[in-house]
Amino acid sequence: MTSSPDKYAILLQRCSGFPPIPTAVAHPCDASSLTGALDAARLGLIAPLLVGPEAKIRAVAQEQNLALDGIAIVDAPHSHAAAARAVQAVREGEAELLMKGSLHTDELLHEVAAATSGLRTERRLSHVFAMDVPSYHKPLFITDAAVNIFPKLADKADIVRNAIELVQALGIGRPKVAILSAVETVSEKIPSTLDAAALCKMSDRGQITGALLDGPLAFDNAISREAAQTKGIRSEVAGDPDILVVPDLEAGNMLAKQLTFLAGAQAAGVVLGARVPIVLTSRADSVRARIGSCAIAVLLAHARRARKTAQTL
Repeated sequence: MTSSPDKYAILLQRCSGFPPIPTAVAHPCDASSLTGALDAARLGLIAPLLVGPEAKIRAVAQEQNLALDGIAIVDAPHSHAAAARAVQAVREGEAELLMKGSLHTDELLHEVAAATSGLRTERRLSHVFAMDVPSYHKPLFITDAAVNIFPKLADKADIVRNAIELVQALGIGRPKVAILSAVETVSEKIPSTLDAAALCKMSDRGQITGALLDGPLAFDNAISREAAQTKGIRSEVAGDPDILVVPDLEAGNMLAKQLTFLAGAQAAGVVLGARVPIVLTSRADSVRARIGSCAIAVLLAHARRARKTAQTL
């Protein structure tokens, strides 16, 4: 099977011509997180506001021979204070994106989810992996593999809505969504099949809009049209999904990491459902994956800008 084009390069091409998005970077105090933020700035994706212990940030930059000329730094004594100050920067309009540095994801999301000082909306927070899988013919989005551990039906509805909004912002007008389970038939013995059937009916009734949903689907007949045909499944989604919705965090995390380490995939990640997109990076991420995460968040931020402008006209 031939590999498909570099999907992250396509994202970067779509970002060209847009002005950089002001971005609060929480505690970029190691080489990978600081390099990722500065690389994104060099490519014109973001205008970073580095929030954390200034002396430590400068020490890392000096050690890695990174230039900080013209880069704004807000001094914060430790990671918890950096997370709080970065969230405050978004609330006060200093930034339109939030980026995780070298602090735990839980520490940052705790500040995002704070009732009075955070960035919550009516939507559930959820994570989306944007996967560049060499053997798949287009970008593949997996949700949720990092935030919601055992989501209930209402949580899954928001997880689907968040992913649809993201994929539409990337130019896919009516994405195809496969709701995954272990089997493709509805069974009361497997709760995820009941959730999948309910989500599809919610789509039929207009409670979830903007996409074509199908499920439950096992992974093989979700990703392979031939496998679906062998099992007699008639589906517009089978073999061509844009979004894979997993039953729980464990399944999603395993799936994303299997694709990364066994299939050579790259995995960019973003958290949705807050007032602004949140770029989540890991020390294990490649440079391409970190830049891909930024590019996705930037395109979503510009789509939101355009929507706000249209609403005011």
